[in-house]
Amino acid sequence: MVNKVYIGFVITFCLISFKGISQTFVPDDNFEQALIDLGYDSGPLDDFVPTANISSVTTLSITDKSILDLTGIEDFTALSILDCSGNQLSSINVSQNTNLTELYCFGNQLTNLNVTSLSALKILWCYQNRLTNLNVSQNTELISLLCGINQIQNLDVSNNTKLVVLSFQRNEISDIDVTNLTNLMRLQGGNNLLKTLDVSKNTKLSTLTIQNNEISAIDISNLTELDRLQCGRNLLTALDISKNLKLTYVSCEINQIIELDPSKNLNLITLICYFNLISELDVTKNTALVVLDCSNNLLCSLNIKNGNNKFTVVDFRLNYFLSCVVVDSPSDIPINWEPEDYQGYVSSVDECPDATLVDALSDVVANNSFTLPILTNGSYFTASGGNGTMLNSGDTITSSQTIYIYNESSCGINESSFNVLILNGEDYYVPKYFTPNNDGSHDFWQVVDSNNTINNITIYDQYGKLLKFLLPNSIGWDGTYNGAHLQSNDYWYVLVLNTGESVTGHFTLKR
Repeated sequence: MVNKVYIGFVITFCLISFKGISQTFVPDDNFEQALIDLGYDSGPLDDFVPTANISSVTTLSITDKSILDLTGIEDFTALSILDCSGNQLSSINVSQNTNLTELYCFGNQLTNLNVTSLSALKILWCYQNRLTNLNVSQNTELISLLCGINQIQNLDVSNNTKLVVLSFQRNEISDIDVTNLTNLMRLQGGNNLLKTLDVSKNTKLSTLTIQNNEISAIDISNLTELDRLQCGRNLLTALDISKNLKLTYVSCEINQIIELDPSKNLNLITLICYFNLISELDVTKNTALVVLDCSNNLLCSLNIKNGNNKFTVVDFRLNYFLSCVVVDSPSDIPINWEPEDYQGYVSSVDECPDATLVDALSDVVANNSFTLPILTNGSYFTASGGNGTMLNSGDTITSSQTIYIYNESSCGINESSFNVLILNGEDYYVPKYFTPNNDGSHDFWQVVDSNNTINNITIYDQYGKLLKFLLPNSIGWDGTYNGAHLQSNDYWYVLVLNTGESVTGHFTLKR
């Protein structure tokens, strides 16, 4: 059987040779019908279109026509704009259409696209195809390139210095539950994802969209014209936007970013940074900001006191270490802010409690032993800073010592301490030293009278001068005389017991 293509070429040759009429072979009926609808052919369908009718056409839009084959497009030699998006094309030959400035071929099934001959091309939208590579090195006039939702792993745009818009996202995911970690792994896994992208020479970029790839680092310091940045769902651990002063929109969600500083981005309107590892966020300089989503982070500090409570969207849910949020008016919080039942709004950073909580216990005096109680925040240690021996709730303390409660979180370190005094059957305890430096530990020289055996206490200097008179179980002596701090030295005491007996001794004041 003679195939249709061969017959077509024979008929074309005959028409050209014997009738002097040039015809363009258009084997796809849907393509030809689209040209008939546009008035470039009179019909009926015969797989040919008069070349003279199409050779001067500058704009052709044939979207969503179920076209499988675009053979014949090569005779549209004057074509400047071609929109063949939303069809079923697996290939397209535009090598002869050298006047093209705009090519829209997205939403097809293209596995290959050669645009190296299109030196005048300014706009190329080829996203949502099956391309595995794209060479745009010869398209130096490009200002807009949308090539995401393909299978391209490498993209070189170093020659495209006029680019204003660059979009290279793997998928458009509009609804997904990111609270499920398995979803997060699925989003960031798989093959055919862009891992690196160099945009250092694309200094005119206004829009950069690179979501849903495996990019671990991106340098945008040269992109001083950048207005919109979408880099969510990658593997970024850092994002420096300090040089992008014209930014109005930033979305960097679902990455591994530890730090984000928007203080230089005074035009910022939208900031979306949920599901990262950010511990501090301050948007007080961003007075134009109206949308903020910083949920699912490790926030210890959030300051959104930027001059008003006029945010359209504020969402800081699932930041478990966040003890307070600084705002302009704590009593006037919009009802749409999330979480809606949050109670930790304050008007000043000074009002925020320590983000790392730690339990605090009072000093203990026990006759023979003391059992450590259960802690909510922190762990017991015998030395400061989480050093020494770790103790557990329920342990029995049988000797006098200082015990430290130490807690460490992503928001920092906090510690408290308390003294355990074991009397071992003694009626009272006299400390051998104290350190009155207002650090909360041993600030007072205090005699512990557990059995009420002491009547009064007097303290003297080395020359016998009376410095202080104390009653038993009082707060003790703070190391001052007439309001003046006494120097480090040894001092003497006299305990007058209820029996009339006196007990003398000395102790040390250390500063």
